[in-house]
Amino acid sequence: MSRVKIYHNPRCSKSRNAVALLQEQGIEAEVVKYLDTPPTKEELKEILSMLGISARELMRTKEAIYKEMGLKDVEDEEALIDAMVANPKLIERPIVIKEGKAAIGRPIENIIALLQC
Repeated sequence: MSRVKIYHNPRCSKSRNAVALLQEQGIEAEVVKYLDTPPTKEELKEILSMLGISARELMRTKEAIYKEMGLKDVEDEEALIDAMVANPKLIERPIVIKEGKAAIGRPIENIIALLQC
């Protein structure tokens, strides 16, 4: 069976739904509670590459910390990545990784499509 990893926040209903989906599919995923164990800068860059999106597209722009840090006006990709590493609450979730590809589980259909690859 292929190796699957999920970046999970147990307090998030979408994230809990994604874990449940994996379990229903009989997939034993590596569950990373990313608020407790945030991805490194290198891991985050790799995730962004797999997703094919910019750092801002992975950010939770409605979080208070996003506004407090003034990230709306930051254009530097490295600075945005550094902000997510330092404040993992800014990272959109859940993120599922399978065989070098990734999907954000909003909507959950993104994960279903990834698992069917």
